[in-house]
Amino acid sequence: MAIGYSFKCFQTLFVYVLIKNGLYNMDYENKIPESKYECLLFDVDDTLYPLSSGLSVECTKNIKEYMVDRLDIEESKVPEMCARLYTDYGTTMAGLRALGYDFDHDDYHRFVHGRLPYEYLQPDAYLRSLLNSLPIRKVIFSNANEAHVAEVLGRLGLEDCFDDVICFETLNTQNQTTDAPTTFVVGDSLEPVGLVPTSPIVCKPSENAFQLAFKMANINPHKTLFFDDSIRNIQTAKLTGLSTVLVGSSQRKSGVDYALESIHNIKEALPELGELVNKSKDVRKIAIETPVEA
Repeated sequence: MAIGYSFKCFQTLFVYVLIKNGLYNMDYENKIPESKYECLLFDVDDTLYPLSSGLSVECTKNIKEYMVDRLDIEESKVPEMCARLYTDYGTTMAGLRALGYDFDHDDYHRFVHGRLPYEYLQPDAYLRSLLNSLPIRKVIFSNANEAHVAEVLGRLGLEDCFDDVICFETLNTQNQTTDAPTTFVVGDSLEPVGLVPTSPIVCKPSENAFQLAFKMANINPHKTLFFDDSIRNIQTAKLTGLSTVLVGSSQRKSGVDYALESIHNIKEALPELGELVNKSKDVRKIAIETPVEA
């Protein structure tokens, strides 16, 4: 203990000398580097974890089973119908409601998400460290329900890495209504050229969903970077003023500012974020090494 105590005294004296000679800035550790971004906005499924996990395949199976078992849709028609509704509405659920199918939302989520093999997901210590190293506000923006988002984040070990969550329940309150036909981006065009019958469900990629998310989470889209695996979500996001990152592909398309094979590649694909991480580490580093007590 005497050795450790003596070292601490030397450490204190050394810091005092640095301060006296103007070589140590007492505010150095508390400074936060500037960034052109105020917020990082993240999708969850197939974005924070890879498509190869297999969870999305199981989710699609559950959706198809729900359509047959709960809605009495002819099984032979389900695959094509499911794909079409997802394409037109962003989620099969929203498409089913647009077609007039009446069902309990909570029952749907329990059937589709509640039975998923979440054990497919493992803690991602690297992503956790990466997210925590970024001194920027981080928000979840998912079409999935709250319970599913919480389960996925918990399995990945990311449950405390985000400042806010926008999900199915926050976008679809009981008094939430859609006043106009939902407009979607179709194909690789940045212009909204497709109109589909209105769904009572608000979700990506409708521009309405993005605007609601901005309002609810107090987000300035012009200072926000958006991460998603869906090119259609990305293209609508671009129309709203967001900077965009397509996750799961290295090929850039219209509306895509950056393309990442994996969410782990944030620093490599976005030099300004990588620099921000390094600056963040630097400003938290003490000028002398932490003493080790004997």
